[in-house]
Amino acid sequence: MTLKKIVLRSLVASALTLGFCSTTFQTAKAGIGPQPVYRLRLFETHTLERIDIVYRIGDAYLPDAVQRLDQFLRDHRTGDEKDLDPRLFDLLHDLSASVGKSGAEINIVCGYRTPWSNEFLRRTTSGVASHSQHMEGKAIDIRIPGVPTLQLRNAALALHRGGVGFYPKSAFVHVDVGRIRWW
Repeated sequence: MTLKKIVLRSLVASALTLGFCSTTFQTAKAGIGPQPVYRLRLFETHTLERIDIVYRIGDAYLPDAVQRLDQFLRDHRTGDEKDLDPRLFDLLHDLSASVGKSGAEINIVCGYRTPWSNEFLRRTTSGVASHSQHMEGKAIDIRIPGVPTLQLRNAALALHRGGVGFYPKSAFVHVDVGRIRWW
Protein backbone atom coordinates (compact mmCIF):
# COMPACT_ATOMS: atom_id res chain seq x y z
CA MET A 1 0.00 0.00 0.00
CA THR A 2 1.38 3.41 -0.92
CA LEU A 3 2.13 6.05 1.68
CA LYS A 4 -0.40 8.35 0.02
CA LYS A 5 -3.14 5.73 0.40
CA ILE A 6 -2.21 5.03 4.04
CA VAL A 7 -2.39 8.73 4.87
CA LEU A 8 -5.68 9.11 2.97
CA ARG A 9 -7.19 6.13 4.77
CA SER A 10 -6.07 7.44 8.15
CA LEU A 11 -7.50 10.89 7.48
CA VAL A 12 -10.83 9.53 6.28
CA ALA A 13 -11.07 7.10 9.19
CA SER A 14 -10.32 9.90 11.66
CA ALA A 15 -12.80 12.22 10.02
CA LEU A 16 -15.49 9.57 10.06
CA THR A 17 -14.76 8.51 13.63
CA LEU A 18 -14.33 11.98 15.15
CA GLY A 19 -16.47 14.20 13.01
CA PHE A 20 -19.24 12.20 11.41
CA CYS A 21 -21.88 12.87 14.08
CA SER A 22 -20.89 16.52 14.39
CA THR A 23 -20.81 17.00 10.62
CA THR A 24 -24.15 15.27 10.18
CA PHE A 25 -25.70 17.47 12.86
CA GLN A 26 -24.21 20.64 11.36
CA THR A 27 -25.34 19.80 7.83
CA ALA A 28 -28.83 18.92 9.04
CA LYS A 29 -28.95 22.13 11.10
CA ALA A 30 -27.84 24.18 8.08
CA GLY A 31 -30.57 22.56 5.99
CA ILE A 32 -28.08 21.00 3.59
CA GLY A 33 -29.27 17.44 4.15
CA PRO A 34 -27.40 14.15 4.10
CA GLN A 35 -24.29 13.57 2.03
CA PRO A 36 -24.65 11.57 -1.21
CA VAL A 37 -23.81 7.88 -0.95
CA TYR A 38 -21.81 6.21 -3.74
CA ARG A 39 -22.45 2.50 -4.20
CA LEU A 40 -21.16 -0.04 -6.69
CA ARG A 41 -22.54 -3.47 -7.52
CA LEU A 42 -20.03 -5.51 -9.50
CA PHE A 43 -19.83 -9.01 -10.96
CA GLU A 44 -16.41 -10.37 -11.95
CA THR A 45 -16.95 -12.49 -15.05
CA HIS A 46 -13.85 -14.69 -14.56
CA THR A 47 -14.01 -15.45 -10.83
CA LEU A 48 -17.84 -15.26 -10.68
CA GLU A 49 -17.55 -13.12 -7.53
CA ARG A 50 -19.97 -10.33 -6.66
CA ILE A 51 -19.64 -7.25 -4.50
CA ASP A 52 -22.21 -4.67 -3.42
CA ILE A 53 -20.44 -1.87 -1.57
CA VAL A 54 -20.73 1.76 -0.51
CA TYR A 55 -17.26 3.15 -1.24
CA ARG A 56 -17.79 6.88 -0.71
CA ILE A 57 -20.00 9.21 1.29
CA GLY A 58 -19.98 12.81 0.13
CA ASP A 59 -16.37 13.63 -0.70
CA ALA A 60 -14.92 10.97 1.63
CA TYR A 61 -13.77 7.63 0.26
CA LEU A 62 -14.22 4.81 2.78
CA PRO A 63 -10.80 3.17 3.27
CA ASP A 64 -12.06 -0.35 4.02
CA ALA A 65 -14.39 -0.25 1.03
CA VAL A 66 -11.65 1.01 -1.29
CA GLN A 67 -9.39 -1.79 -0.07
CA ARG A 68 -12.14 -4.36 -0.72
CA LEU A 69 -12.63 -2.98 -4.26
CA ASP A 70 -8.86 -3.15 -4.88
CA GLN A 71 -8.96 -6.82 -3.83
CA PHE A 72 -12.09 -7.55 -5.86
CA LEU A 73 -10.63 -6.00 -9.02
CA ARG A 74 -7.31 -7.86 -8.65
CA ASP A 75 -5.59 -9.55 -11.59
CA HIS A 76 -7.71 -12.69 -11.90
CA ARG A 77 -4.82 -14.60 -13.50
CA THR A 78 -2.22 -14.00 -10.76
CA GLY A 79 -4.21 -12.81 -7.74
CA ASP A 80 -2.02 -9.71 -7.47
CA GLU A 81 -3.67 -6.50 -6.25
CA LYS A 82 -3.01 -2.83 -6.93
CA ASP A 83 -4.12 0.39 -5.28
CA LEU A 84 -6.61 1.47 -7.93
CA ASP A 85 -7.29 5.09 -8.71
CA PRO A 86 -10.55 5.89 -6.84
CA ARG A 87 -11.65 8.10 -9.74
CA LEU A 88 -12.20 4.81 -11.56
CA PHE A 89 -14.90 3.87 -9.04
CA ASP A 90 -16.55 7.26 -9.53
CA LEU A 91 -16.43 6.76 -13.28
CA LEU A 92 -18.23 3.41 -12.98
CA HIS A 93 -20.82 4.94 -10.66
CA ASP A 94 -21.47 7.92 -12.93
CA LEU A 95 -21.42 5.87 -16.12
CA SER A 96 -24.10 3.48 -14.88
CA ALA A 97 -26.25 6.47 -13.86
CA SER A 98 -25.74 8.12 -17.26
CA VAL A 99 -27.24 5.10 -19.06
CA GLY A 100 -30.23 5.01 -16.71
CA LYS A 101 -28.94 2.01 -14.75
CA SER A 102 -27.92 3.64 -11.49
CA GLY A 103 -27.30 0.89 -8.97
CA ALA A 104 -27.30 -1.87 -11.61
CA GLU A 105 -24.75 -4.63 -11.43
CA ILE A 106 -21.77 -3.95 -13.71
CA ASN A 107 -19.98 -6.91 -15.30
CA ILE A 108 -16.21 -6.68 -14.97
CA VAL A 109 -14.33 -8.16 -17.92
CA CYS A 110 -10.92 -6.95 -16.75
CA GLY A 111 -9.75 -4.80 -13.86
CA TYR A 112 -6.13 -4.60 -12.74
CA ARG A 113 -3.52 -6.40 -14.86
CA THR A 114 0.02 -7.23 -13.84
CA PRO A 115 2.70 -6.66 -16.46
CA TRP A 116 2.83 -10.46 -16.86
CA SER A 117 -0.91 -10.70 -17.61
CA ASN A 118 -0.74 -7.74 -19.93
CA GLU A 119 2.10 -9.32 -21.92
CA PHE A 120 0.24 -12.65 -21.98
CA LEU A 121 -2.79 -10.93 -23.49
CA ARG A 122 -0.62 -9.06 -26.00
CA ARG A 123 0.78 -12.40 -27.21
CA THR A 124 -2.57 -14.22 -27.35
CA THR A 125 -5.10 -11.57 -28.43
CA SER A 126 -5.21 -8.31 -30.33
CA GLY A 127 -5.78 -4.73 -29.22
CA VAL A 128 -3.78 -4.83 -25.98
CA ALA A 129 -1.54 -1.81 -25.34
CA SER A 130 2.02 -2.45 -24.18
CA HIS A 131 1.71 0.30 -21.57
CA SER A 132 -1.91 -0.39 -20.64
CA GLN A 133 -3.71 1.78 -18.11
CA HIS A 134 -4.85 -1.54 -16.56
CA MET A 135 -1.30 -2.00 -15.22
CA GLU A 136 -1.48 1.45 -13.61
CA GLY A 137 -4.75 0.68 -11.83
CA LYS A 138 -6.54 3.28 -13.92
CA ALA A 139 -8.62 1.18 -16.34
CA ILE A 140 -11.42 -1.33 -16.40
CA ASP A 141 -13.28 -3.25 -19.10
CA ILE A 142 -17.02 -3.53 -18.50
CA ARG A 143 -20.50 -4.46 -19.66
CA ILE A 144 -23.80 -3.42 -18.15
CA PRO A 145 -26.50 -6.03 -18.73
CA GLY A 146 -29.37 -4.58 -20.74
CA VAL A 147 -27.27 -1.73 -22.12
CA PRO A 148 -26.04 -2.09 -25.71
CA THR A 149 -22.26 -1.80 -26.00
CA LEU A 150 -22.57 1.15 -28.41
CA GLN A 151 -24.80 3.04 -25.96
CA LEU A 152 -22.33 2.36 -23.13
CA ARG A 153 -19.44 3.60 -25.28
CA ASN A 154 -21.30 6.77 -26.26
CA ALA A 155 -22.17 7.50 -22.63
CA ALA A 156 -18.53 7.01 -21.59
CA LEU A 157 -17.38 9.37 -24.34
CA ALA A 158 -19.93 11.98 -23.23
CA LEU A 159 -18.52 11.97 -19.68
CA HIS A 160 -15.09 13.20 -20.96
CA ARG A 161 -13.30 11.49 -18.07
CA GLY A 162 -10.53 9.56 -19.81
CA GLY A 163 -9.94 6.91 -22.44
CA VAL A 164 -12.74 4.91 -24.02
CA GLY A 165 -12.20 1.76 -26.05
CA PHE A 166 -15.00 0.11 -28.02
CA TYR A 167 -14.91 -3.66 -28.52
CA PRO A 168 -18.24 -4.58 -30.17
CA LYS A 169 -17.23 -8.14 -31.15
CA SER A 170 -16.38 -8.95 -27.53
CA ALA A 171 -19.28 -6.78 -26.28
CA PHE A 172 -17.38 -4.67 -23.77
CA VAL A 173 -16.15 -1.13 -23.30
CA HIS A 174 -12.80 -0.09 -21.88
CA VAL A 175 -12.86 3.00 -19.67
CA ASP A 176 -9.94 4.64 -17.92
CA VAL A 177 -9.08 7.80 -16.02
CA GLY A 178 -6.05 8.64 -18.15
CA ARG A 179 -5.99 11.33 -20.80
CA ILE A 180 -9.08 11.76 -22.98
CA ARG A 181 -8.86 9.62 -26.11
CA TRP A 182 -10.88 6.92 -27.88
CA TRP A 183 -10.47 3.96 -30.20
